[in-house]
Amino acid sequence: MSVKAEFKVSAPPFRWDESGGIRIGQSRVTLDSLLAAYHSGFTPEEIAFQYSVLHLEEIYSAIAYYLNHRQEIDNYLEQRRQKAQQQRSELSQQYNLVNLRQRLSDHALQAQGELISDASTS
Repeated sequence: MSVKAEFKVSAPPFRWDESGGIRIGQSRVTLDSLLAAYHSGFTPEEIAFQYSVLHLEEIYSAIAYYLNHRQEIDNYLEQRRQKAQQQRSELSQQYNLVNLRQRLSDHALQAQGELISDASTS
């Protein structure tokens, strides 16, 4: 008696977004996020709980693809990390984000003080 089984091989559930990132399936979850959870020790089931928009088979497929193409995916992740660092640096220089919270707080206190003094002179 012979048993015949057919298997369907499917492509990983990846799609490129407008910023050059890889998304999982039709969700907005990035491969970066999924792999960060995986590298933090989360199981595929825990990742599915964390990202309820993902199907368990998409998570397993993405992890399997990563394990079979580790060098390419690690290169992609490193490029994304460098791009994010460059963008943070540019924003910091362009908008002087140093002490932003303190300046906003000072401005709010100043505005509040002006409101109080306006109310007392009326």
